[in-house]
Amino acid sequence: MHTVVVGTSGTTPEDVVAVARHNARIELSPAALDALAKAREIVDALAAKPEPVYGVSTGFGALATRHISPDLRAQLQRNIVRSHAAGMGPRVEREVVRALMFLRLKTVASGHTGVRPSVAQTMADILNAGITPVVHEYGSLGCSGDLAPLSHCAMTLMGEGEAEGPDGTVRPAAELLAEAGIEPVVLREKEGLALLNGTDGMLGMLVMAIADLKKLYTSADITAALSLEALLGTAKVLAPELHAIRPHPGQGASAANMLSVLKGSGLTGHFQQDEAPRVQDAYSVRCAPQVAGAGRDTIAYALTVAERELASAVDNPVVLPDGRVESNGNFHGAPVAYVLDFLAIAAADLGSIAERRTDRLLDKNRSHGLPPFLADDAGVDSGLMIAQYTQAALVSEMKRLAVPASADSIPSSAMQEDHVSMGWSAARKLRTAIDNLTRIIAVELYAATRGIELRHGLTPAPASQAAITAARAAGVGGPGPDRFLAPDLAAADAFVRSGELVAAVEPVTGPLA
Repeated sequence: MHTVVVGTSGTTPEDVVAVARHNARIELSPAALDALAKAREIVDALAAKPEPVYGVSTGFGALATRHISPDLRAQLQRNIVRSHAAGMGPRVEREVVRALMFLRLKTVASGHTGVRPSVAQTMADILNAGITPVVHEYGSLGCSGDLAPLSHCAMTLMGEGEAEGPDGTVRPAAELLAEAGIEPVVLREKEGLALLNGTDGMLGMLVMAIADLKKLYTSADITAALSLEALLGTAKVLAPELHAIRPHPGQGASAANMLSVLKGSGLTGHFQQDEAPRVQDAYSVRCAPQVAGAGRDTIAYALTVAERELASAVDNPVVLPDGRVESNGNFHGAPVAYVLDFLAIAAADLGSIAERRTDRLLDKNRSHGLPPFLADDAGVDSGLMIAQYTQAALVSEMKRLAVPASADSIPSSAMQEDHVSMGWSAARKLRTAIDNLTRIIAVELYAATRGIELRHGLTPAPASQAAITAARAAGVGGPGPDRFLAPDLAAADAFVRSGELVAAVEPVTGPLA
């Protein structure tokens, strides 16, 4: 099994995905253990002084003015975890919780939090044992960290609350730790606070969203090319020299992908010869690289933000190398929240343009010779009429999900925390948007492949034929009389979601961007 070594300088997107989705094992590097020990010495020295230090010997947030005596500090750290574990709603997905825990460990291992090495090692042990705390949908405002979600994880570290075991069963955390031979942590000064104060949930979801969207944008380039073929469009608009004079990298990559898929097509080049000759293709076909390309460039920017955050130590207060413990606002989620919202906007637009191409394929007045709704016997058969309705419903929801969460702020903590990022909410709705985008692309695939097969006597590009053959083998049905469509659409969804569409095409085209 792949092992991820956590050091003092952050982690990579690939490591986040490996831990969250593929159960990679975690080890703490010797440098991380050394940094943890040195930072803890500083915290212990400050704890022994009579002067109050925020997070070490004071209350928190609006209650930071109270100096806490040594005999109450363990209780203080335990209490902050228990009181902040106030989430509500459905359980959050296992991969999100694993990413959340791993990224908090990443910051702890930086040596800037003052947490003992034994606490960090226990965090790693819980992940390696496949124990996943129960975290709820609601409870984070994306400032002072993803507080409630991280608190539920810290409860498991203390042997309290509920968690999911490696067998998928939810049980008391104390039982799961005991079975794994893991001793619950008794928190000391600053440790409770250090386990809660991070952007780890929204960051983990951002990293996984970027990985998913990269694959989906390649799939969308393929389905756009298939739609262009089915509509007897022209591939001339994809010429590299046209995109070189507007040098957005994403646009050039999408155009190159489409051109690779269309190489050798017998369906393009009929631009003026079909039943409804035209001077230019519709925007949804002609501008596919521009729209998908803008989304690709948004993903690239989001990755830059994610990589910076992955290299960060997000906590408050932080332990500095010169021995100072200083308060700061690095826990504010604005940088991450903004790009999560940007990605939701880009995803909604990609879904919208894909739906417009599908609608064009189904409309006999705009499809250049295809039967109405791609039906076998129009009137007797409805064809893909309602498949497009479903796609349109998904697009409509994506537009609602594109409304920025980060434009909102609700003051909290008696106005001490009077501006928050709502980054967790931005991340949660982006996950739904990505699910919807996958389904939208699947419907376009379904319609475009049927449209190509109804162009009797014309031969699709070899890459297109490879996609069609693989889709049919995966249970995505072709033309014919009306039948129960939901299973076909589910098969198309699985075909896109699994990456099989891209995998079917690349042996012909070579690697796509």
